[in-house]
Amino acid sequence: MRGLCAQDPPPGVLAYDGSDVVGWAGVHPRADTALARSRTIPHVDELDVWSVWCIRVRAEHRGQGISHALLAGAVEFAQGYGAPAIEGYPLDNQGGKADRTSANVGTRALFGRARFAKAADTGSVVGGFPRVLMRLDLR
Repeated sequence: MRGLCAQDPPPGVLAYDGSDVVGWAGVHPRADTALARSRTIPHVDELDVWSVWCIRVRAEHRGQGISHALLAGAVEFAQGYGAPAIEGYPLDNQGGKADRTSANVGTRALFGRARFAKAADTGSVVGGFPRVLMRLDLR
């Protein structure tokens, strides 16, 4: 990712509990991330989409819906910067147990509940589970 300057959006959104940061979602224009050059995550089309590539919640705050709030915040953030669409590349664990490190890319169920639809399969596997490309049109 390139360095940030005054006109660039920051590369993510934060979740707070009072003044404590309890979660973060990485969201930025895909073209400015390593995903733009990925050999395993396909490009669906030529739109200047944004990507949600990571969702992290502190251990003591998991299970409280913070991932859902972070994903909703990432969508709102990208939309506020004029993104035509936003993508995520979650694992498709089909209800199976994913380890916490692998789950940092999110799950297909999480993105599905946020109205993202599967747009493509990928060649990427995390924690033994395939990743899918999920997309939400923001136009």
